[in-house]
Amino acid sequence: MKILMAGGGTGGHFYPLIAVADQIREICKKEKLLEPQIYFMAPDPYNKKELFDHEITFVPVMAGKSRISPSAGGRILNIIDMFKMGIGVLTAIVKLYSIFPDVVFAKGGYTSFPALMAAKILGIPVVIHESDSVPGRVNAWAGKFAKRIAISYKEAIEYFPADKTAHTGNPIRKEFSEPLSAGAVEYLNLETSIPVILILGGSQGAQIINDAILSAIPSLVPKYQILHQTGKKNYEEVSRTANVILEGNKFISRYHPFDYFNTLAMRMAAGVSSLIISRGGSTIFEIAAWGIPSILIPITTSNGDHQRKNSYNYARESSAIVIEEANLSPEIILNEIDRVMSNQHLSEKMRTGAKSFARLDSATLIANEILKIALKHEM
Repeated sequence: MKILMAGGGTGGHFYPLIAVADQIREICKKEKLLEPQIYFMAPDPYNKKELFDHEITFVPVMAGKSRISPSAGGRILNIIDMFKMGIGVLTAIVKLYSIFPDVVFAKGGYTSFPALMAAKILGIPVVIHESDSVPGRVNAWAGKFAKRIAISYKEAIEYFPADKTAHTGNPIRKEFSEPLSAGAVEYLNLETSIPVILILGGSQGAQIINDAILSAIPSLVPKYQILHQTGKKNYEEVSRTANVILEGNKFISRYHPFDYFNTLAMRMAAGVSSLIISRGGSTIFEIAAWGIPSILIPITTSNGDHQRKNSYNYARESSAIVIEEANLSPEIILNEIDRVMSNQHLSEKMRTGAKSFARLDSATLIANEILKIALKHEM
């Protein structure tokens, strides 16, 4: 059995593919099916180690973006990317034909377009997953011929044929869905009795969140410990600025900047945190799985305004707080933190809402559908 996955470009697309691949292997082992061959088609491997560790073969293919409202420079890039996409589709047809997988599973985005187009031309069954409340252009197109469609937010069902669409939530790697508190205080160098706030700006960081937190930290550290994921490119600057701001402050040791959290560090951070401040991307589903209250600050310029829509859809079910970038200030974020941390009833309501939103079986549901289609196609 051969299964090809497509997507990537961001962790929000890549890691759910890994979660589904793990479940496919687990189900095959449990049902005593032949070990599947799993491939990943994208312009770059995103994380070579993860692909190697999960025995997934990387298949490179060129892809190009299509900018909706390009500037003069953007129009030139669109023309270049049209050629790149054309070459990518032709390459994908050749490579897909040589592999001839039983099913293609795609996460959407421009990086998955060559594989999806090749699958459509070759008559290979397609399963897609949509991460956002409103689908991107590639998934909206692929939904017309996909055999099955999985959606993270129930609001997205209006954009797809209802008879082949299922609300599954977003796949999360099993090890990531389980917070770990044992040893976290020592590992993260924390005090035992002071509440912890976790700041997540994504793997690239978020400058606007970093700036607001830096301005607020003199008022935060007397009451809370801060675990701050700054993003690798921002780490040095944020660390230096924090040291200047907190110079002479007796609580300086309560501020902990990190460029990036590996899996163990993230699980431990989740295990000890009382509140998370985050963007409105796929991290929402990890926050929900952890059952932790949250304040979401969606990116204003996200494609299709999806982060803002995701955040408000999640907030309606989980009682999370949404602060839009236009309203973000050190005073507002400090007031909202204090409001959640000082109100046990609100905190419990947010925990309960987060857990009710979470779908811990998402990867399993999707893997089962992929295998059903693959086994039919294999016959």
